[in-house]
Amino acid sequence: MLKRSFIFSILVLIAGIGLAQQGVFQPGDYKDGVYDKENAVNRRYIPYTHLREADVTWEKRVWRELDMREKQNQPLFYPKTDLPGRLSFIQLMVRNVMSGRIIAFDDEEFLVTKDPADLKSKLYSAADTVETANYDSLGNEVMVKTVKKADSTLYYENFCTLQLKEDWFFDKEKSSLEVRIVGLGLNFVPIGKEDIGCTNLFWVYYPACRPLFAKYEVFNTKNDSERRTFEDIFWKRQFASRITKESNVYDRKISEYAKGIEALLESDKIKGDIFRLEHDLWQF
Repeated sequence: MLKRSFIFSILVLIAGIGLAQQGVFQPGDYKDGVYDKENAVNRRYIPYTHLREADVTWEKRVWRELDMREKQNQPLFYPKTDLPGRLSFIQLMVRNVMSGRIIAFDDEEFLVTKDPADLKSKLYSAADTVETANYDSLGNEVMVKTVKKADSTLYYENFCTLQLKEDWFFDKEKSSLEVRIVGLGLNFVPIGKEDIGCTNLFWVYYPACRPLFAKYEVFNTKNDSERRTFEDIFWKRQFASRITKESNVYDRKISEYAKGIEALLESDKIKGDIFRLEHDLWQF
């Protein structure tokens, strides 16, 4: 009888300790959702198929511009502030460039690398000296210099457009017209220099960024459980853009010889020429 009472007391003590431990909250014990999201975390990008130079019978280089404020491109632009569980394309790019995980370039030929310290000076407002009027004991006006503290807030809304440099080509081995993005450029309005307008901040080599893009979700306005990744957005061409330049003998942009509605018509003409080329290849 004494032995049974002792065993029962031990069991009650163990159960009490277990209940007490369950009542102690530890960070990460609770998840924000009804299931664990493993799809995007474990996603791998689809590698490009091998392409031989002898199989490319036609090729055209095209530059595009994506306006981040357009409705179809808004999932790439928002959120403009840090939110748990959500990350915009701009936030993803800036964080990984600043950390050195993505190499930024100063040119679209990927020859001159960009120093992250130089990017930081452009993304954040620097400390500034401001003169303010003050008065001494005799009532005389005295100018006092004060140092205005630098703003540590990154203004994501200052990002305006994205640039895409891509190659369209016809692969006779697969009898298909394909496109591959070569480079991606981010355009930014400098803080305190809004009169300058949208200027290029840096370029990245797109194929090197694909493994990273495949692991981050893009907000889906229709269904929270079916979210594509940034890789899907570019792979499936789910963005709105306009052509700003095609490879030409003068190496000039459309804006250099066409303005306004004429520039838009020229952009549509280049797009139509590529479409008709693919269509004509299947004429029998």
